[in-house]
Amino acid sequence: MKTDNKKTICVYCSSSNHLAEKFYTIAKELGEKIAKNGYNMVYGGTVVGMMGVIADNAIKNGSEVIGVVPERIASFGLKHPALAKVIVTKDMRERKATMEKYADVFIAMPGGFGTFEEVFEILVAKQLGYHDKPVIFMNFDNYYDNLFKMFDTIYQNKFAKEETKSLYYIANSLDDMFEYIKTYQPKEFVLKW
Repeated sequence: MKTDNKKTICVYCSSSNHLAEKFYTIAKELGEKIAKNGYNMVYGGTVVGMMGVIADNAIKNGSEVIGVVPERIASFGLKHPALAKVIVTKDMRERKATMEKYADVFIAMPGGFGTFEEVFEILVAKQLGYHDKPVIFMNFDNYYDNLFKMFDTIYQNKFAKEETKSLYYIANSLDDMFEYIKTYQPKEFVLKW
């Protein structure tokens, strides 16, 4: 487990090395701010894409960073070499469960299918009462705007209660996000049944 008493932020984000430079810039800033705001980090454990940039900058600025890598991805030689701890899991399901175990906060940065799958699982777990930790969509450069329009369609058609909006936070800047984390108070959520 953790070697200090700092809270740990779980970051879900892209592992692609083919993004516009602005996404790596925000990744660098997030890594710095995780450390400078006194948090540690847990993430998917690779050296590529936004994932690697965030980890590099969190480590450089004093955070303990834990990486959780499935065996298959580890076999590609993508494990980050400078992490405080690397946990190799059997598969993606075990990876997500391990990251959840270490995390006090969950952040979805811009990402692809893996990011969506991870944040939706943790959001549903919160909806069902398995945890009451903050879940944040970092809407950098309006990345998630179309997703939030889909959420509105879900609410309008009664596939979820409007109260479900209280389960997650939409941050439009890193400062906004860290202020939310610092002031977060869990709220009781009434199940839909």
